[in-house]
Amino acid sequence: MKPAPPPAVLINAFYAFYDLHHPAYRAYAAACLAPEEARMAGSHLFDLVASNWTTVVSEPDPAAWAWQCHTRAVARRSGRTLTAAEEALLLHEELRLSIDKIASVTGTEQASVTTLLAAARRRPENTNEPIGSRKRSTP
Repeated sequence: MKPAPPPAVLINAFYAFYDLHHPAYRAYAAACLAPEEARMAGSHLFDLVASNWTTVVSEPDPAAWAWQCHTRAVARRSGRTLTAAEEALLLHEELRLSIDKIASVTGTEQASVTTLLAAARRRPENTNEPIGSRKRSTP
C-alpha cells in the first residue's frame, strides 16, 4: 500500500485542478442558470471537491467525477437535464471550448467528444434557442 501524499501536495493538486477547471464549470453553470444560482452551483461543487479531495484523486478520472457532480447539481437547480451530446454542443458552440478542453473538463476522451458533437449536430432543427435555455427531459 502506498503512503498518502503529504498534505502540501494534495493542497497544491486541488488548486491546480481548480485553476484548470473552474472557468469552464462557471461558464457552463452561467449558460444554464441565473447568475446567483450559477455562483452557488460553482461554490457548492468546489466545496464538495475540496472536502472529498483524497477520494476524488483516487478516482480513475477526477475531472469526470467532478463534472458528473456539477452537471447533476446544475440540472437540479435548472429543472433541465442535458444529454451528453447537448453538453458537448453547449461547451463547444456556445462557450467556445476546444474539443481538447471539453475532454479535459468533462473527463471524456477526445474521440468521444467528437462523436457527441456529431450526434448533437444531427438533432432536429426545430428549435432555434440556445442549448442552455431549452427545456430538457430527464432520461
